[in-house]
Amino acid sequence: MKELIHQDDRYGMNWIEGNTEWGTVKATEGIEVQSKSEVCQDTIQEEYYFINKTDHPISIALKDISIYTPFQDSYADAQTCMKNRCHTHIWCGEETSFVMALRMGGEGPHLGLVLTAGSLGGYSVERDLSQISNDRGDFLMHPSPVCLLPGEQETIAWTLFWHEGKEDFYRKLGVYNSKYLYVNAKNYTVFEQEEIELQIEPVFSFCQNDISVERDGKQIDFSVSDNKIFVREQNAGCGEHHYLITVLGVRTHCHILVLPSVEELAGQRCRFIAQKQQCRNPGSGLDGTYLIYDNEEKKQFYDSEYDFNGGRERVGMGILMAKYLQNHCDTELSESLTDYIEYVERELFDTQTGIVYNDYHGDNSFKRLYNYPWMSLFYIELYKRNQKRDYLVYAYRALKSFYEQGGTGFYAIEVPLKELYTLLEKAGMEEEKAVLLTFFRQHSDCILANGFHYPAHEVNFEQSIVAPADALLLQMYEITGEEKYITGAKQQLDVLSLFSGFQPDYHLYETTIRHWDGYWFGKRRLYGDTFPHYWSALSANVFYDYAKISGDEMYLRRADACYRGVLSLFRADGSASCAYVYPVTVNGEDAEYYDPYANDQDWGLYFMLRYLENCE
Repeated sequence: MKELIHQDDRYGMNWIEGNTEWGTVKATEGIEVQSKSEVCQDTIQEEYYFINKTDHPISIALKDISIYTPFQDSYADAQTCMKNRCHTHIWCGEETSFVMALRMGGEGPHLGLVLTAGSLGGYSVERDLSQISNDRGDFLMHPSPVCLLPGEQETIAWTLFWHEGKEDFYRKLGVYNSKYLYVNAKNYTVFEQEEIELQIEPVFSFCQNDISVERDGKQIDFSVSDNKIFVREQNAGCGEHHYLITVLGVRTHCHILVLPSVEELAGQRCRFIAQKQQCRNPGSGLDGTYLIYDNEEKKQFYDSEYDFNGGRERVGMGILMAKYLQNHCDTELSESLTDYIEYVERELFDTQTGIVYNDYHGDNSFKRLYNYPWMSLFYIELYKRNQKRDYLVYAYRALKSFYEQGGTGFYAIEVPLKELYTLLEKAGMEEEKAVLLTFFRQHSDCILANGFHYPAHEVNFEQSIVAPADALLLQMYEITGEEKYITGAKQQLDVLSLFSGFQPDYHLYETTIRHWDGYWFGKRRLYGDTFPHYWSALSANVFYDYAKISGDEMYLRRADACYRGVLSLFRADGSASCAYVYPVTVNGEDAEYYDPYANDQDWGLYFMLRYLENCE
C-alpha cells in the first residue's frame, strides 16, 4: 500500500509515507510470509501469515519479524505539518495493541489501527538520517516471540479505521476488536506512600475464573464489579513493576513505576550533583560548574560541542539546587550552590549587560537565545531563596537582554514572564516592570499574530515550539486579564494536546512525542523516540496553568500525570539519565535503554518541585 487518503479530507492527506512501502515484511529464514488486505466500507483489514516451512521448530525472537507501517510522521514547515502530517502514538500491548495517528493540526478525520489477531511485542524505527531531527522514521511492528512447529502458522491481523480524535479513537478500539481489554491506572508513576490502582475493562463477558493478574511473575489479588477488574496494591517496592493481565485467554500488560517521595528524590539528586557532577579544579575555568556525568565510566564529561558544554541546558542543575535549598538547610549543598554561582558570574553571565554566554570563558561563538530565559529563571530562584536584590536585578537584565536581541519573535522555552513581573512589582521596581511589560506584550502579540504559523527553531516543528507559545499567552493573560490572550491560548492548547498519548506504560502515558534528544544530548548518540524526555513536562506546565485559570480538573489531572512521567529519568541514589530511547531498535541498533549521560534532565525534577509547591 502506497497511499491512504480519506475521500472527504479537504487536505487530501496521505497518511502513509516512508522509505519502505507499507506492508513490507522482513522475516527470519525458514518462515514463509503471506498477506492479504481488504477494504470494507470505512475500514481496511490486513492480515499477515507467518508459516514455518521447515521440518524443524523455529523459535522466533522479538526482532526476527518486522512489518513496516510507515505513518506520515515527519516535520516539514508548520503549515504542512498541521494539515498533512500526523503524530503516531503506538502501543504494542501484546493482544491489545493499537496505533493512534492524529493529524498534527487536530482536524479530523484521523487514522487508527487496532490489532484483531495475534500479538505485538514492540516496535522499531528506521530513520532517514539525512533529515536529522525532522523525520521520525518508518515504524516496524514486531510480533511477540513464539515457537512455530513445522507447518505451524502465526497470524497478525489489524483493522485500520477513521476516527475524530482521542475520545472517538478510544471508544472504537472496543468496536473493531471484540476481545479488547481496556487497561487504566490511577497513576503510572507512583510514589512509595501511594497505592497502585488498576482498572481492567474487557469489552466481552467473563467469569472470575477466567482472570489472571500477575505482578512481576507472581499472582496477585483482584476484585470484580460491573464487568470491571480492579487491582489495589500498596508497598510494592521501588522500581518498575510489570503487570500481566489475562482474561478469557486474551493477554496484555501495563508497566508501573514506584519511586521514593519527590522530596527524597530531589535531595538525593542534589547531593549527587554536588558530590559527583561539580567540577573541582581551581586551575580550570570550569571550576565550580555542574558537568555531565557518565554513569558507565563513573566520571564527569565535558566537550565544547554545544550540548555537552559548561552552559546551556545544564543551568537546570543550578536551578534545581536553588529551588531545593529554598525549603531545606544543607551546608554541603549551600556551599556547592555558592561555588556554582561564582562560576556562572565569572564565566557564563555578564551581570551588568545581561549577556548570557553559550559556554565558559565567555564563549559566545554560537549565539543562542534559549540560554537567556534560563539564566533569568536561575536568578529568580536564587532571589526567592534569600531575597538578595541583586539577584532580582540580574534576572531582569538577562530577560531584558533576551528581548533586546530579538526575543519578541522567538518561541523560547520556559520564559518566566509572570514570575518575574510579580517579583518586580512586589519589590517596587516599577520602571523595570514597565520595560518588561512592553516586551512581554510585543512577544505575546507576535505569537497571537502568528497563530498556527509556527516558525521553525532547532527543529522544524515540535512540542517545545507549541508549548512555549501556549505558556507565554497564558502568563500574559494572568498579567493583564485581556481575553485575547486566553482565547489564543485555548487554540494553542488543542494543538499541544495532540503530542501526548495515553498508552498504559509509565514511559508513555501523557508523555509527549520527542525523537531526537537521545542523539543530541546522549552518550550513545542514537536518534529515536525518547519516552520520556524531560521537556515533555513543558506540556504539564501549560496544562497546570490552564487548569489554574479555568478550573478544568481534567487538565490538572493531565498535568500531574505528565509531571510524574518524566521522573523515571531519576534513581533513588540520585543518579539520572538524560533520555530513555524507547523503540526495540533504531536503524538496526538495539535501543530500549536509559542513556548513560546525566546531562540536562534536572529540569523535569525542578518542574515537579515547583508544581507541588504551587499546589500547596
